Amino acid sequence: MSELQVVRGEMQPWTDHTTPRPALAALLTDVVPANRRTLILGPHAPQQIESVLAHSADVTILVRSVADAQQLGEDFGPCLRVIAGALDGLEGEPYDVIIATDGLDRVLGYDSADLSWTERLAALSRLAAPDGVVVLALENEFSLLNLLDSRPAHQRHGDDEWRPLHDDPTRPVSVDQLKAALPWRAEVYADFASRTFIRADVAAAARPGELPTRLATGALEATDAPLLSPANEAVETASRAGLLASVSTGWLAICGAAPSHDVYTQTAQAVLTADEDLTGWSTTSTIGPSIPEPAATTSDSTPEPVSIHGSLLSFDPSVVPATVPPGVSVETMLFRLAAAEDVPAFRKLAADLGEWVTASRVIIRWDDIVFDGESFAHGVSPWVAHEEVEKDDLLAAAWIRFHDRLLRQHRRHPWPPWMIGADLVSAWLGMSGIEPPEQLQATSPDTAPATTQQVARGKELAAALDAVLETRKDTVDVRTALAEAEAAKQELFELKGHVYGLERTLGFRNKAMKTRENRIRELRGQLQRLTTAHERIRGSRTYAVSRVIFHAAQVRKPKTVARKLARRIRKR
Repeated sequence: MSELQVVRGEMQPWTDHTTPRPALAALLTDVVPANRRTLILGPHAPQQIESVLAHSADVTILVRSVADAQQLGEDFGPCLRVIAGALDGLEGEPYDVIIATDGLDRVLGYDSADLSWTERLAALSRLAAPDGVVVLALENEFSLLNLLDSRPAHQRHGDDEWRPLHDDPTRPVSVDQLKAALPWRAEVYADFASRTFIRADVAAAARPGELPTRLATGALEATDAPLLSPANEAVETASRAGLLASVSTGWLAICGAAPSHDVYTQTAQAVLTADEDLTGWSTTSTIGPSIPEPAATTSDSTPEPVSIHGSLLSFDPSVVPATVPPGVSVETMLFRLAAAEDVPAFRKLAADLGEWVTASRVIIRWDDIVFDGESFAHGVSPWVAHEEVEKDDLLAAAWIRFHDRLLRQHRRHPWPPWMIGADLVSAWLGMSGIEPPEQLQATSPDTAPATTQQVARGKELAAALDAVLETRKDTVDVRTALAEAEAAKQELFELKGHVYGLERTLGFRNKAMKTRENRIRELRGQLQRLTTAHERIRGSRTYAVSRVIFHAAQVRKPKTVARKLARRIRKR
């Protein structure tokens, strides 16, 4: 364990929360010069510290938490000099390299002066050598995640991330302001949720459906922040306006060094780097000690496929092509054609996709397949199945994922609103050249429709892909919620009118039934009186005599009857 040094401004008991950021660690590996006196300013995850230690022999880290400083001393030992305190309490010889990828928000303690961002930058610049390398991060107050965050401002940071949450007019809020505020010439990278770093000029030139926009969208979709609405629509709008770098989560300014790549992005266990050239994008995937749970490598350093626990898919960066052509994603083209209700063009594109897709282990994603106007090409997705998947199932998985994203993003489409789910996916499969299933008569109430059975395997693959991509489906779209609330209000008003009409009808019917009941009672009373009178008449002597007379009148041969009566009398 290294000896702990304490300067003015330390905080105890305290701890600052940090998270691993593999893409940032890979970027630092390319930026930090070798064997230079280095200062790490602020809380950093062990992965970032390891990437700096791999190049520098004399490394000092300044954290305000004494508990964090003691833990770092135990973890890294004598190879890391640990100082506990605030930025305004650190003095000494200038450093050749200063790493402040956590920014300047968590470098002051409770006892420190209330320094503005510019004053903190001035204190940092006094610690840097004239020809030194400085890596400084800045949180973007105008980021999409900040604008769409459903939490109030005072709830967006926990107690373990204490920072002054007040307006600071000196704090830069754009790339140009950041470059102007720095006393050094800087190369700025746009930071998207700490998962993707894109050079600011490359991000500004990216348009919807292109590789930087797709990577930025994927990084923001994987965030855990509760958003008011999905970020994909805002990302596309910003990229169309050339403002993708302006709405990133933050920025990373690199002064005195030139990064090696245009794009750094975290993809599961690997970090993907990409560089734009005349042929498109040159890509490389690396797995190093800065990545959690590194995969095994072969003799030629090619990463082996890694099976994700409980998943149908594996991570295989070797399937990522070395060159990705320029162009937009197939999903972007399909969205545009569906919004324009250009069904013939949609059918043609689906038919071309059906001819292009073949049986393979690589899972097809329309948001990663590149269309350059003439042909298709695989993007940077490294997810593969354990065994080769049939063409029909690959197409079904791709169309199911497209269907979910189409509905979840509330895109316009030319199909009937009641045609959703397996039926719509089956129709798209038919456009891709897959024969529709034969509709058989159900043998039981639980028998699934033929279209559901056709896409069952594809649905499993699509669900597994969403799981490994950490795609969130529980984001509440406030605009949709408000529209649904208004529709529910209108429906409630109509139902109230219907209930009122039913209540009036029931009242009228109740009165009619009461009238009928009273009439029935009257008739029943009359019947009882008539029955009593009838019984009284039947028991009288007059009725008996009338019956005898009646029967006597019915006799047609009186002489015959008289003879029979005489015979009976004689016998007696």
